[in-house]
Amino acid sequence: MENLTAAELINIAKEFGTPVYVYHAEKMKEQYEKLTHAFSNLNSRIFYACKALTNINILKYIRSLGAGLDCVSINEVKLGLLAGFTADHILFTPNCVDFAEILAAKELGVHINIDNISLLEQFGNKFGSGYPVCIRLNPHIMAGGNFKISTGHVDSKFGISIHQMRHIERVVKSTGLHVNGIHMHTGSEIKDINVFLMGLNVMLDMAEQFPALEFIDLGSGFKVPYQMGDYETDVDELGVNLKQAIDNFEKKSGKKLQVWFEPGKYLVSQAGYFIVKANIVKQTPATVFAGVNSGFNHLIRPMMYEAYHHIENISNPHGTPRIYTVVGYICETDTFAWDRTLPEIKEGDFLVFFNAGAYGFEMSSNFNARLKPAEVLMQDGKPKLIRRRDEFDDLLRNQIID
Repeated sequence: MENLTAAELINIAKEFGTPVYVYHAEKMKEQYEKLTHAFSNLNSRIFYACKALTNINILKYIRSLGAGLDCVSINEVKLGLLAGFTADHILFTPNCVDFAEILAAKELGVHINIDNISLLEQFGNKFGSGYPVCIRLNPHIMAGGNFKISTGHVDSKFGISIHQMRHIERVVKSTGLHVNGIHMHTGSEIKDINVFLMGLNVMLDMAEQFPALEFIDLGSGFKVPYQMGDYETDVDELGVNLKQAIDNFEKKSGKKLQVWFEPGKYLVSQAGYFIVKANIVKQTPATVFAGVNSGFNHLIRPMMYEAYHHIENISNPHGTPRIYTVVGYICETDTFAWDRTLPEIKEGDFLVFFNAGAYGFEMSSNFNARLKPAEVLMQDGKPKLIRRRDEFDDLLRNQIID
């Protein structure tokens, strides 16, 4: 799948203004089909981790591809239902929520994944075996591209420690809880497929403790390349190794298990583009800054995770290469890129950030009373506005003015 062209992106910038997020539908489809092909020999299900991007038009499109939905809040669950997902195609995987949120999910009829012994006990006491539940385990495996996105290590807030299995067993036995799945997610941007295989081995060891088990959920964390030469998780090789491990388990145990996955970034990251305009080019004694009409209020990943996003000057792609530090217009240090070589930038040029589909708009804010950008879906070569740009009145919408 080819990237959207500079001409297409410039036309979108001119039609819808900047800054603007653009999502390429066919790229999402390509990524989804990579996974379905890789895991075609497994009895598997794919649930899109919608925390990456929840625009309802994106949810509807991903549903049309055949995916289910992984949600981390009750409002994501409600968005999924509104987008047309049926309850049996939605998995609710929250953490540190009030029990009332778990009850709300149960009333909506979705799959529930609990990662806290207290909530597990409350759920068991209230429903016993009357409603199946999945348990999220913490395998104590350190993995992921950044500590902030590593979720399976010993200091993580996510999951119930595998060393608390005796406690889990007591809760299940005393309440009659119907455990139909176990889950773990060790982090994001995982390069080494052995991380998944280690997690699988842990879960298969635990599977013996749950006689009614129907599935194991490996989460996701599949890495996509953010720059030239960057690594991408080899999902085909992973599929082969998972198949072998599952087959061996089934021969030994006689138990058939389905394997679930929850890709988020893998499906939407590379489909996303963020177009901004260069407001100023400012030379200091040490640095040349390219200041754009955006900041960490729109794209916080470089500041929060030190994430790399490839940047191109689509207005002057063949210009003389120069070194710039690309910064935003927020009254804080909001540096997108230090000392980046780019074709010469002039004020008014359009710059595009690649791999902006995951956690871009989703983590945006109105900091500095700045307005959130528009979102556009490019499908079948045609751009469609799927979220209008904020207007000034949006800043006041929920404020009470005397």
